[in-house]
Amino acid sequence: MAVKHTSDINITVGLDENRIPEKLKWSAEDGGVSNADTKAVLLSVWDSARQETLKIDLWTKDMPVDEMKKFFHQTLVSMANTFEQATQDEKMSATMRDFCDYFAEKLELKQE
Repeated sequence: MAVKHTSDINITVGLDENRIPEKLKWSAEDGGVSNADTKAVLLSVWDSARQETLKIDLWTKDMPVDEMKKFFHQTLVSMANTFEQATQDEKMSATMRDFCDYFAEKLELKQE
């Protein structure tokens, strides 16, 4: 199957003098996002040849800890949903969601 269209997702990282992220912006034109501010990015890609995940985890130095906790919780919930969609493994997905509930409870996060 030939590629009919390409789509770019861009992340721009503004660094301070110590190369610590101060400003993060992202764009995904096909998704209607253009140069939007964000405080954190977790990016994972699969290297099939090496059978390993490559990651870029960035957050600005002014990212509040309470927001980071919510960000991680929501990311974990999203991963459980994606795992189920990709594998059809309902049992493990439910187990992952149970952990997400435990994670939220221990961090005293409100389910919104």
